[in-house]
Amino acid sequence: MKPLTREWVEKAEGDFRTAGRELSAEPAPNYDSVCFHTQQCVEKYFKARLYESDIPFKKIHDLRILLKSLLPIEPSWQQWENALTDLTMAAVEVRYPGFFASEEIADEMYDLCTQVRQAVRQSLGLE
Repeated sequence: MKPLTREWVEKAEGDFRTAGRELSAEPAPNYDSVCFHTQQCVEKYFKARLYESDIPFKKIHDLRILLKSLLPIEPSWQQWENALTDLTMAAVEVRYPGFFASEEIADEMYDLCTQVRQAVRQSLGLE
C-alpha cells in the first residue's frame, strides 16, 4: 500500500472512532457530530481507494461524485448511491442552525459508514 493511501486510511479511522465514541457518549451524545464524522470517514476511505488505484480526484466532499469515480473498479458499490446522497446531505445540514440529527439518523449513518468502511478496507487488503 502506498504511504499516502495509508495516511488517508488513518485519517478515516480517526473519524470512525470519533463517530463511534460520540454515538455511545453518555449522558448526551452529539448526533450531529456522528453524521459529520461518518461522512468524513467515508470520504477519506473513498479517497484512499482512488489514490491507491491512481485515479485522480478533486478536493470535493460529495460522496456521490467520489463514488462515480470508483464504480469502474468497484461496480458493486453502486448499491450505496442513494444512501451516500443522504449521508452527504446530513453531514452538511448538521453544520447549520435549523437541523439536528436524531438518534435514528445517526444510527443509520453510522451503519452505512460501517458497511462502506468494511468494503473499502477489504478492497485495500486490510481485512
